[in-house]
Amino acid sequence: MLLGAAGAALAIAAPAIAQDKEKDAPAVGAEKKAGEIAAPQRSVTRHSGRFGGQQVSYTAIAGETHLKAEDGTPRAAIFSVSYLKDGKDPNRPVTFLFNGGPGSGSVWLHMGAFGPKRVAIPSDARDDGAPPYPIVDNPDSLLDVTDIVFIDPVGTGFSHALGKTDPKDFYGVTADAKSVAEFIRLWLNEHGRWNAPKYLGGESYGTTRAAAVLNQLEGSYNDVSLNGVLLISTVLDFGAGADTPGNEMTHVLNIPTMAATALYHGKAQAASVAGFVEEARQFAIGPYAAALLKGNHLGTEERAQVRAQLARFTGLSEAFLDRADLRVEPSRFYKELLRDRGLTVGRLDSRYTGVDYDSAGERPDNDPSFYGIDGGYTAAINSYARETLKYATDRKYVTIGGVGPWDWRIGGGRDNDVYVNVAPYIGKGLRENSGLRIFVGQGYYDFATPFFAAEYALSRTGMPKDRIEYQYYDSGHMMYVRDEDRAKLSRDIRNFIRKR
Repeated sequence: MLLGAAGAALAIAAPAIAQDKEKDAPAVGAEKKAGEIAAPQRSVTRHSGRFGGQQVSYTAIAGETHLKAEDGTPRAAIFSVSYLKDGKDPNRPVTFLFNGGPGSGSVWLHMGAFGPKRVAIPSDARDDGAPPYPIVDNPDSLLDVTDIVFIDPVGTGFSHALGKTDPKDFYGVTADAKSVAEFIRLWLNEHGRWNAPKYLGGESYGTTRAAAVLNQLEGSYNDVSLNGVLLISTVLDFGAGADTPGNEMTHVLNIPTMAATALYHGKAQAASVAGFVEEARQFAIGPYAAALLKGNHLGTEERAQVRAQLARFTGLSEAFLDRADLRVEPSRFYKELLRDRGLTVGRLDSRYTGVDYDSAGERPDNDPSFYGIDGGYTAAINSYARETLKYATDRKYVTIGGVGPWDWRIGGGRDNDVYVNVAPYIGKGLRENSGLRIFVGQGYYDFATPFFAAEYALSRTGMPKDRIEYQYYDSGHMMYVRDEDRAKLSRDIRNFIRKR
């Protein structure tokens, strides 16, 4: 899940006027004999809407694609929704999108950011309450500049393993990426789009997946070259960001997000978010990092100076920071920042606040920025897929589910498998594809994937920085829940695609 002064300048696009034509009957799976696997189920419907100021007629294909073993036996059904502008232009850009988790369906980007319809939940960090939730036209969809394919990896959405295939065969960084890359190749075959400009995008763990899929698509001689990768709420270096005792880097990377949060809730004072987090960046990577690396050799005077600055940026008392030995885990921060008000702050989006069972303890009961949105999205994808897209199925749509245990190994030896970092896949892709560009979108109030951690991961050796674009938003992990930031995100990515 930016700048306060910029908020007023972010104009929200005019409402879309969609004219959904429901004259297409849903396709159903072929009849099957006992023990046989049914043919892929699909539904095709035709629609029209206004996106990015342009009227677009498009076809929606909601359905399954079978991944097969070498002997032709279907192993998994990947559910996707493809939105294709009418006219069948083989050179029109196409963008493949997914969410993260791992275990999350693509509902969030689909019904929140880039689909032709979206669920309208409160934009100002309030709870989404109870149904009905409005499902409205989305003028911020990217259909004016690119076709879009929303992908649900195995174990998410309506996607599942078939026959005797163990779903755990797909539960891992590399195995998951291979299956998504295989789906993309099959999709390009079916739709004749091999020579079209191609974009790949993910949110949260979906950015991890995007890096791993990039490696699968471009890391061999049978390349599927990409024009761009969209990283939304980025997590690439799991070692640096691990909240585990002894890892000093995670504390450094969290400080700017703590600063933004403290400022938002009135626990810090500054003229602008952007200016304050830049000060926090410099403090974190300079005096603060130096102090942490000295460990118990840190002198009394230097400790006092760092503690005072840390209090200024985090909004926490020096007494608390001293007891925490200058190292504040995010979960403690969520509980402590607004303890005097009886409130906790969110993990996915720290603009959200919640009320716990009591105000004692050091960790919140739950994340108010997740339970503040999940009801609306779950209702929206089920209603939209079954009623508007006419996809008939008895399966439950898995918004976020169990896909474990997850195999985090990425190969290359023990160290690679212990210190999981897929950022080098991005660097390799940039070095070996001169036309590849990277878009990075980050919310200031996101503790799940802090913006400074994304900057750190993408500024290491071997990472050409001239083709990496950063954009920031005055919201959290799912920046598109805020109306102004959804419009800005749409404009930013639309411009990114047009720059090719």
